[in-house]
Amino acid sequence: LTTVAKRVLFNFYRRQDLERAYLDALAQMPEHVAPSEEERAIILQTLMELDQLLDGLPTQVKRAFLLAQLDGLTYAQIGAELGISIATVKRHLNKAAMRCYFAL
Repeated sequence: LTTVAKRVLFNFYRRQDLERAYLDALAQMPEHVAPSEEERAIILQTLMELDQLLDGLPTQVKRAFLLAQLDGLTYAQIGAELGISIATVKRHLNKAAMRCYFAL
């Protein structure tokens, strides 16, 4: 029961962090570029689905994937950010990509 409670709490805070990051990014967009309410809901739902899809991966693999896909960092930049080699970055990104591929 304690494990279930911890996971529910963890998921709650993770969702809050994801929503906060999305809203921060949205606030930085010019008004005429900002998506409609419907588009915002679709984007947020897609981000939540992606988060759930990557949930079973180790934290470092998930972070490497998000740094590459959302922040557009290079392998070298990701390696420097996470303190890992470029070869390890490639392995992590491959693992995350395979998870996404098999989820389709």
